[in-house]
Amino acid sequence: MPSSSATTPTGGAATVKTASSPLGQILVDGSGRTLYLFKADTGTTSTCNGSCAQAWPPQTTTGKPSSSGVTASQVGTTTRTDHSTQVTYHGHPLYYFAEDTKPGQTNGQGVNAFGASWYVVSPSGTPVTSAASASASASAGSTSGGGGY
Repeated sequence: MPSSSATTPTGGAATVKTASSPLGQILVDGSGRTLYLFKADTGTTSTCNGSCAQAWPPQTTTGKPSSSGVTASQVGTTTRTDHSTQVTYHGHPLYYFAEDTKPGQTNGQGVNAFGASWYVVSPSGTPVTSAASASASASAGSTSGGGGY
């Protein structure tokens, strides 16, 4: 691997794979960085641009994305307004969270920003809407009550 930097790769094909997390099995990139979906997106069209895309950088690719442990036919791409190619999974554009500074972090889980909520993505392509284990900090605090096991 040419780089293990924590930024979106600027060349080559992106990777979508699964990893275990406190939230269960989730989608990550080839470096293990968590991928998110934005509930405001409609279909494969990204509605996160400008300052939104600085806080939630899109997972972009310059080739056909590769996959591991996910349904390959669900991995696709969409063209962003800046003409870059964003990776999609199960029809959802995929993003990173700028405050996830290393692989395995899920600091963006359940954050409501730029008009809608952000969630990690399950291997089935659906948002994981549960909160992390009690050991995770909940400064954004979900007061859904009931939950539990």
